[in-house]
Amino acid sequence: MSDDTKRTFLEVAVAAPVDRPLTYLPPPDCEQQLVPGLRVLVPLGRRRITGYILSTQDSNLSEQQLKPIYEVLGPSPLFPADQVKFYRWLARYYHYPIGEVLKTALPAGLTAKSGRRILVTPAGLEHMISLSDVQLGKAPWITTLMAKGQLSPSLTNKLWQTSAKRLLEEWQKQGFVTIQSEMVGGTAKAKTEKCVSLVKADFSYEDGVAESGKLKVSERKTLDIFLRLQGTGNRSNVPRRDITREYPGAAKGLKGLAEKNIIAFQEQQVYRDPFGDSLMEFEIPENLTDEQDAALDQLRPAIQQRKFNTFLLHGITGSGKTEVYLRAAAATLEQSRSVLVLVPEIALATQIEAHFLTRFGSAVGLLHSGLTAGQRFDQWNRIIKGEARLVIGARSAIFAPLPDLGLIIVDEEHDSSYKQDDGFRYQARDLAVLRGSQCNGVVVLGSATPSSISYHHALHGKYRLLTMDNRIENRPLPAVEVVNMLAMQTVSGRPPIFSNVLVKGLRQNLEKGEQSLVFLNRRGFANFMMCRDCGQPVQCMNCQISLTLHKTSDKLLCHYCGYTVPRKTVCAKCQSTALVAIGAGTERLQVELAGLFPKARIERLDRDTCTRRNDYLRILKAVHRGEVDILLGTQMITKGHHFPNVTLVGIVLADTGLGMPDFRAGERTFQLISQVAGRAGRGEKPGRVIVQTFQPEHHSIEMSTRHDYLGMYNREIALRKRLDYPPFARLINLRIEGKEEKDVHAAARELGVKAMRLSKKDSQPEVLGPAPAPLVRLRDKYRYQLLLKGRELDSLHLLVHRLQKDITLFNNAGKVKIAVDVDPEFMM
Repeated sequence: MSDDTKRTFLEVAVAAPVDRPLTYLPPPDCEQQLVPGLRVLVPLGRRRITGYILSTQDSNLSEQQLKPIYEVLGPSPLFPADQVKFYRWLARYYHYPIGEVLKTALPAGLTAKSGRRILVTPAGLEHMISLSDVQLGKAPWITTLMAKGQLSPSLTNKLWQTSAKRLLEEWQKQGFVTIQSEMVGGTAKAKTEKCVSLVKADFSYEDGVAESGKLKVSERKTLDIFLRLQGTGNRSNVPRRDITREYPGAAKGLKGLAEKNIIAFQEQQVYRDPFGDSLMEFEIPENLTDEQDAALDQLRPAIQQRKFNTFLLHGITGSGKTEVYLRAAAATLEQSRSVLVLVPEIALATQIEAHFLTRFGSAVGLLHSGLTAGQRFDQWNRIIKGEARLVIGARSAIFAPLPDLGLIIVDEEHDSSYKQDDGFRYQARDLAVLRGSQCNGVVVLGSATPSSISYHHALHGKYRLLTMDNRIENRPLPAVEVVNMLAMQTVSGRPPIFSNVLVKGLRQNLEKGEQSLVFLNRRGFANFMMCRDCGQPVQCMNCQISLTLHKTSDKLLCHYCGYTVPRKTVCAKCQSTALVAIGAGTERLQVELAGLFPKARIERLDRDTCTRRNDYLRILKAVHRGEVDILLGTQMITKGHHFPNVTLVGIVLADTGLGMPDFRAGERTFQLISQVAGRAGRGEKPGRVIVQTFQPEHHSIEMSTRHDYLGMYNREIALRKRLDYPPFARLINLRIEGKEEKDVHAAARELGVKAMRLSKKDSQPEVLGPAPAPLVRLRDKYRYQLLLKGRELDSLHLLVHRLQKDITLFNNAGKVKIAVDVDPEFMM
């Protein structure tokens, strides 16, 4: 190639732990225009793997070392070109490979890569049969290979990370197995259906009548049905199944009409509906409150100016924040810009989507992990085509490929669910502010109990503060009564689950025909099973965590890894069968309430009862229709719900979270109590809240009873300033984990020594640890932590960059894995 000849080079982010984008050549004889956002299949070593084009450039660089991509995996980009800078920023800030960032951001099922399938040969089967029981016991996968004759790519991939890799490669040389390459993953694709259309666009019903003498009975009847359906739906194409559903002879009739060149068949994409049954429709209020008007008077001009602004909407529960969101969204859509609405969890998405569907109909799209791979793929395509200009979703919706994004709403912005705690550990609330700044959009962070960090930013000018201190129609906040459970006298000496005050309040509500809500942030029947003889709790074999008793399934369950054992088990320490259930969860509360109030209609809302969206909708609809007397549950019942007839809220074990080893424990306890208390008294009748606690004098409990957010904030912010915690300093947590504790401890100590030496050189940041994580063993891995703390964010990132070579070496060695968690939320 001469010096003057230019070729196109492709910058590609590969879906693999590679720390930078790679450069490839276009495929030979490629007629498709190669643009950023296209998904491609590329060579990486000996593998084939999915990649994403980030940029294209013409250059006269040498192409001697470059390889061409194999193929383009789709007709159009999966994200707009202007979103590339967003992904580049994320990769740098979170110290995470950009290809893996994109893999997380894009719909599941799009990442194809080469895999290995192991096939056994007759000679290999004969050899394996001769192995001893001891040899087979050490490698149980051999038994699977003998029984099935093969090992799937997913199982082979796991074995390839162990010493079994060397054995399999040796067996291949000896002719015992065949290692076959194949592509795996990448299963998500568009769904199509066969549709019927007219060959002549101006063909009319009268033409059909004129042609009827030349048509058979089945053809004439089929044509009549087709024309009717076409006219009814005002559409050019009619699904074939709609016609055959009405007339059994239509299959034959359609074939004849096609042969006569009256109709034609074509495949048309259909979208898989993610909404299903909606909750209910909401009326548009005729008048807004003065506070709602005041908030919108600041939001609307900012939206019209098309400039970046971040607002913190601090509105108490029941003040009408959702209506402010809806009016701001309408103002943005009027500007022909798009809107993104984030909610902390799927349950809340179901609640808020009803409001937006009522107002904006087919313009609404949905993105969250509760969708099937096909539904998420469809919604993603609707968004990128501009068919869905308003998107609602949980944290992963922050990556939605919305063009010209004008408004981002983060509801319940304080919620820790916005932080992803494994893999790519991003904070969706922070990314909302970043994305708003990059697209000149308005960001609204809304909460009745904002995070201390966000409120601090609002008070110091980084955000603009909007305040709504009053409920709709000036309804009063509920009266809150604290019950000190330590003062409760019982025959057994142990405090009861329900205080007399709460039992009396529930009974009175039942007599008045009013609804009650009971909250406990623990699932299951009992927190753990303990041996009467030696005091040892029954623990998970993969985690150093006590198993929770679930009486309905009659099993003990680990809520971290899913490990289960039958309830009738033995003590691992002394083999005693004398096990006793300790503590209480929502399942036990349901049993106790049913015993206390046998005629009450009781429903439970938690992850055990709501595995599907329809389960959740069924219960909420029953509450709204007045078919439920007592609703009990976990965090799923605390946020966003408007139950006008709920006049009593009971909070059991309100101080559960105060014992957590986390500087945010007090703030989170206040937020949880305030949010669940806010479900009471939202209708015409006043509300009442009963808080059961063992720590009535703790400031989080005390201030929640007075609805005193500012008091809680001032107490928390003073404590953090004294200890130099966020927002006064920034944190980066290095998590070290592995199968063997000695390897994890050695790696943590070595990394800690290196970090300490580097930080002393610059006199910052502060290095805390390494130390075992509070949950030292989780999912069969031992876990240590090394916390970096400093006031200068740049120096923190610089220290991580200097440690990156060591981190990569440890990760590649295979014994331990080190993850970088920037701005950590969970310190367990």
